Amino acid sequence: MSFKSQDPSFGFERTVNVAGDLAGWDERPREPASEQPGNLGGDVTKANTKPETPNPELPKARYIMIGGFLGAGKTTAVLKLARHLHEGGVRVGLITNDQGSHLVDTAMAASHGFPVEEIAGGCFCCRFNSLLDAARKLSATNRPDVFIAEPVGSCTDLVATVTYPLRRIYGEAFTISPLSVLVDPIRARRVFGLESGGRFSEKVLYVYRKQLEEADLIVINKCDLLAPPALKALRETLSTSFPQAEVLEVSARRGDGLEPWFASLAGATQQARAVMEVDYAIYGQGEALLGWLNATARFTAVAPLDGNGFLKRLSGAVQERLSRQGAEIAHLKMTLDPDGGLGDLAVVNLVRNDFVAELSQELQGPAHAGEILINLRAEAPPEALRDAVREAVADCGTALPGCTIQLEHLECFRPGQPQPTHRVDSP
Repeated sequence: MSFKSQDPSFGFERTVNVAGDLAGWDERPREPASEQPGNLGGDVTKANTKPETPNPELPKARYIMIGGFLGAGKTTAVLKLARHLHEGGVRVGLITNDQGSHLVDTAMAASHGFPVEEIAGGCFCCRFNSLLDAARKLSATNRPDVFIAEPVGSCTDLVATVTYPLRRIYGEAFTISPLSVLVDPIRARRVFGLESGGRFSEKVLYVYRKQLEEADLIVINKCDLLAPPALKALRETLSTSFPQAEVLEVSARRGDGLEPWFASLAGATQQARAVMEVDYAIYGQGEALLGWLNATARFTAVAPLDGNGFLKRLSGAVQERLSRQGAEIAHLKMTLDPDGGLGDLAVVNLVRNDFVAELSQELQGPAHAGEILINLRAEAPPEALRDAVREAVADCGTALPGCTIQLEHLECFRPGQPQPTHRVDSP
């Protein structure tokens, strides 16, 4: 049995204020300087990574992690699970995660009324202490019975770097549910050669396959997108390729097949097994092939406009520019939060180049001003994403008379080399 702590590597961050200089981008650091790895040799109960001793009088909280590659529908599934538990009288706290800041996922969770903490600037494995801090903050204000955590869509090795360390150090505080990994069925069919279409390079696909290799539950989401024979072929391929996992079929958006999955998450415990081997050099190279962009913009219109249509138009303009460059989109998410909307939020998603942007939440009326959040991940240099967004924003503002769109914040980068705080080969 081994338990290893690693010193985090520090890269360089550049957040671009588009009111000023727009030149350049750099790697995003995996770990902030304030988070220190613990020395877990010997008695792990005395590790200095433990920020507080849990109150022994409090019952164990359940920790549920729902992973999967970018565009698999994780946030929709997380919100459906949170609503299901809430309606059953269970207190829920959500933890979102991303390499950057200004997250669409956090805005969506808040718009549904759930308490949420955001961990930005690195994945859970490299921000382990921050994950614990987020749980502690939620406990102080809401006392959740269940924490639902959604890791970065390009991260893997979560069992060895997150759930097993939680069990070793914090077993008295958490019950760990089986790890779910969601897949978009069309993306998965292309990855495994069941149909043609755009796909990522091999090092990116290394990360994709490793996510499935460590899953306890592989959840084919959006199953309504496939005809029964195509869905059957995908299920058989996944079952054969990853025999350690149970394969489920759901549609989080429509609500199909959710009950058995949710029952497993709420009642089962992750079973111990040997962790998978991971080549961290290839893992890091695969993540670094993906460009990341987060931006915020303000729009104002002389006359109220259709905010839902506006958001789809803007996403289509970004899609068109990236497609011309041959950049494979992993996920483009945008929100429109209208001034005075009282929690009303429009959300648009695009998960492939040859897909049509879809609204997962819609505004109930026209909007005259508001804030736009843009989260874009694609296999392309970060500056290509930056230029596509800048041009799309400018063109949409020009095409809509009386409408002004002003970028206020933009950051684009490649993820840095993953350096997990801990890596343990057994609980």
